[in-house]
Amino acid sequence: MTFRLRLFIFFVSIFGLSSGSFALAANSSTTAKAKASGHVTENARAQKRMARLRHQRAARRHVAARSATRRSNSAKATSAKASANSATLKTVSLHRRHARHRWVEQFTASSFADDITDGDIVEGEDPVVRQAAIDALGNMNGTVVAIDPTSGRILAMVNQKLALSEGAQPCSTIKVAVALAGLSEKVITREESIALGGRAHMSLTQALAHSNNAYFEAVGRRLGFPKVSFYAHQFGLGELAGYGIQGEHLGTFPDHELPANLGGVGKMCSFGESISMTPLQLGALVSAVANGGTLYYLQHPTSVDQVIGFEPRVKRQLDIGPLVPEIAEGMTGAVRYGTARRLGLNFSEEQILGKTGTCSKDGTRFGWFASYADTQYGHIVTVVFLQGGRPTFGPKAAEISGKFYRALYDHNFFAARATTASGAPSEKPAVGVQQ
Repeated sequence: MTFRLRLFIFFVSIFGLSSGSFALAANSSTTAKAKASGHVTENARAQKRMARLRHQRAARRHVAARSATRRSNSAKATSAKASANSATLKTVSLHRRHARHRWVEQFTASSFADDITDGDIVEGEDPVVRQAAIDALGNMNGTVVAIDPTSGRILAMVNQKLALSEGAQPCSTIKVAVALAGLSEKVITREESIALGGRAHMSLTQALAHSNNAYFEAVGRRLGFPKVSFYAHQFGLGELAGYGIQGEHLGTFPDHELPANLGGVGKMCSFGESISMTPLQLGALVSAVANGGTLYYLQHPTSVDQVIGFEPRVKRQLDIGPLVPEIAEGMTGAVRYGTARRLGLNFSEEQILGKTGTCSKDGTRFGWFASYADTQYGHIVTVVFLQGGRPTFGPKAAEISGKFYRALYDHNFFAARATTASGAPSEKPAVGVQQ
């Protein structure tokens, strides 16, 4: 081989090696660049993932912080509300305690008494009626007066000392007189519903049955004091109810209206404020309702001879006959479902019409119930008047009346009187008496 050929091969070899090295280096550089680029991409992805995670964590922390803040605020609000409610309840409780302390009335009179019949004159009374009244009254501090409304004869008067006393505030029993006055003057009708404030309305029947004060205050204002006074005197208030009854005191009816700051004429017509009425006066009025309008003088025979020679005495005729059916439904409702429904605990065989009354004055509580039995054999009027403390109120007087009517019914009192011709006061003509 020639020297030139060998030199050529040598250069070719060197060039090939260098080209391979250069290619290898290029390939290595390319690979390195690729790897570097891959690392960069992976790092970028990792960074993005980390950024995303950090963002998510931050978002979760933010949400958690907001939730915690809301929970904290809610807890604070709940706590504040609870504190406010607690304070309100404490305040209400305090007010209630103060209100109870302020309005709880203290009574000094006793509702019970012994020997209430001591001194009673009984020779001219009906023994069946008297015993029924004594048994019904029991040991209550009160009186029971039973009247024949067709003659004005007092059949029994238990605890005569109290029955003949100066009387007491009539409480809601005054509503009977006010209802008759309102109907007479046509300022009300039985069907009319009177607005009582807000959306409440009430008719005469409902007002009598439930003894609604607001209704009768409105009636009193419509009438005015002069009319109220006129009818009260017509119905016998302010004058003696009895004729020749020893020891009878006079009730009072004021000659002027109650001051406005004390309730005015409305209070007089709902509670009987400033009025004093005796059991006999109330009995005479209810007797006039029961018989259709005849106001008798009440008479109390004190001997058998007086019973035999008894003659009814008319005080005056009241123009209330057509009005009695207008109030009868309300007085019946009082017994069936109203303030006098406790009467039905003891008696329900016959129809009873009545009106309760409850009020107090100077440490003494009064309980009234005036009623009459409307039977097929006749009528009997009963007035129960109680005085004392907390156990004394109108419904209790109605309960006593129920016991009284039960005893009469069990003794066939009405049937016996209807079939007895002798000694029946209602069969004698009434004697007119001029005032």
